[in-house]
Amino acid sequence: VLYKESVGTGTPTPVTPEMERVKRNQEICSSVLYKENIGKATPTPVTPEMERVKRNQEIISSVLYKENVGKVTPTPITPEMERVKRNQEIISSVLYKENVGQATPTPVTPEMERVRRNQEQISSVAYREGLGKATPSPVTPEMERVKRNQEQISSVLYKEHMAKGTPTPLTPEMERAKRNQENISSVLYSDSFRKQVQGKAAYVLDTPEMRRVRETQKHISTVKYHEDFEKSKGSFTPVVTDPITERVKKNMQDFSDISYRGIQRRVVEMERKRVDQDQENLTG
Repeated sequence: VLYKESVGTGTPTPVTPEMERVKRNQEICSSVLYKENIGKATPTPVTPEMERVKRNQEIISSVLYKENVGKVTPTPITPEMERVKRNQEIISSVLYKENVGQATPTPVTPEMERVRRNQEQISSVAYREGLGKATPSPVTPEMERVKRNQEQISSVLYKEHMAKGTPTPLTPEMERAKRNQENISSVLYSDSFRKQVQGKAAYVLDTPEMRRVRETQKHISTVKYHEDFEKSKGSFTPVVTDPITERVKKNMQDFSDISYRGIQRRVVEMERKRVDQDQENLTG
């Protein structure tokens, strides 16, 4: 405090490129002088005893650290804490990708593909072995609401961070390639369907519960059918009467009258009698 009080007011000077160069040279000189003052040392091999001592030191440091930690009060993990944690992970991922420099791409060989698949399988097995027992918690409406809000916020933030793109015209060549890809996808899907699904039946166990549900569905369908029938009983559908309908109706009425009164049978008998009479006149 006394030092700062005795310091008067100064005139700030801009940092020029010359000052930056001098500062860098001073840093380089300091580093060179520090390395020159270091004498020559004799490297010693790392023996098993040294490894043991190193591990013991690490264990002792860990134990002492845990002993110095006081008692704490556990706090429940709230949805807000989960949201902050996810945001921090996303920010860390973005910063990590920004700090990554330029790399030289290497071709993916079949051997690399095989090693990667093996690593994924080993990681999956090791992950499942390390899983402990968990207590399932019910999904409450509040948790569902928070989840939907987070999805909407994530979607909005994702769209805001999207840069502007340059639209490209859709040429006939692109249309042809798109149709070819769709045809290839359809053919592969059909082949896979024929090999895996087509011709194979899905077997379902006929349990007492299934039989009970089936009987209940039948009863419900019967009740619904009778209910609809009772509602529609006594009602009719009006039909527009046109001349053609009137003519057909009159013809049907005439046919019904002929069949009912026996007129057709009488006409047939009279025709038979007339034919018989004509035959007698010819022979007589």
